[in-house]
Amino acid sequence: MPLADRDFLFDLLSTPSPTGFETPGQKKWAGYVQPFADHVESDAYGNVWATLDGEGPTVLLEAHADEIGFMVKYITDEGFIHIDRIGGSDHAVARGKRVRILGSKGEVLGVVGNTAIHLRDRSGEEKAPKLEDLFLDIGASSKDEVAERGVRVGHPAVYADSVEALTEQRLVGRALDNRLGGFVVAQALRQLAASKEKRASRVVGLNAVQEEIGGHGARMAAYHLEPDVALVLDVTHATDSPGIPKAKHGEVKMGGGPSITHGTVNHPKVVERLIEIAEREDIPLQHEASSRFSGTDTDVIFNSKAGIPSALMSIPLRYMHSTVETVDLGDVEHAIRLMTAFARSVTADDSFRADIL
Repeated sequence: MPLADRDFLFDLLSTPSPTGFETPGQKKWAGYVQPFADHVESDAYGNVWATLDGEGPTVLLEAHADEIGFMVKYITDEGFIHIDRIGGSDHAVARGKRVRILGSKGEVLGVVGNTAIHLRDRSGEEKAPKLEDLFLDIGASSKDEVAERGVRVGHPAVYADSVEALTEQRLVGRALDNRLGGFVVAQALRQLAASKEKRASRVVGLNAVQEEIGGHGARMAAYHLEPDVALVLDVTHATDSPGIPKAKHGEVKMGGGPSITHGTVNHPKVVERLIEIAEREDIPLQHEASSRFSGTDTDVIFNSKAGIPSALMSIPLRYMHSTVETVDLGDVEHAIRLMTAFARSVTADDSFRADIL
């Protein structure tokens, strides 16, 4: 990966953007795509999309910008801060972690309190703490001191962990779900804009808000943009680490290429096009089954208005919704290639309609 691209990815991953508070990361994304996009726009809740003008159908390339986190819920008289979850934060891994509270006077460093092992009751089998048992310590000695530091009920927080290179090819950190997707969409747009090959479509890259709590941003934007076809990019569970039963969760390997999902919200003709492109471009591809819903923004894009033919492509990720999410950069590069080639393949002759009448 070129150094400039890597710098943008690391900057995007390091910028706190919990659900409902995505503006800092959205500004970074918008600033990156502005030089090569024909238009960059946003809406009331912070969705951002970049458009490459062109004749023909509108192709939507979508990812979500938000990350999981916590929110200040209650402050004790002694200055300890109780929290609630933002999105699907795994509070089982929270104890003893550092957090960054996004307060009104800037970021405030805190720690999730961890009672020493010597003082805990270990007479029975020790369980993960309940959410209401977790608290933040910012070094304050009173509720007034917390307020003086610019922290109040309703302020969000994210883990302080950032991204690091685990190896030359693999990254580890928080918020890879799904800032990786925003990075891939931006890179696909950049490559399409730089290409001398004529496109037969108009391409819109969307970085959507509030996926982690139900896909609200994607629903708003899809209704507004009315694309003819959509390719959604998210992460999926790599099931190649110990303790994950493949008969229950399927088989997806990190480093095995992006996966595509079959069934439910995924339009068979869009999926078929992705398979054809992957075979032609020699891009490794993995397959997943969806029996009820995808759990991604695809679920709210495909049924917008009269229906948008959609498909989900995913990057394998280990240890999702933790501070040690792990990804193989080869999968990221292959996702960029497949997304770019898909957008380039769409022409006015493509209807992506079911063959019934």
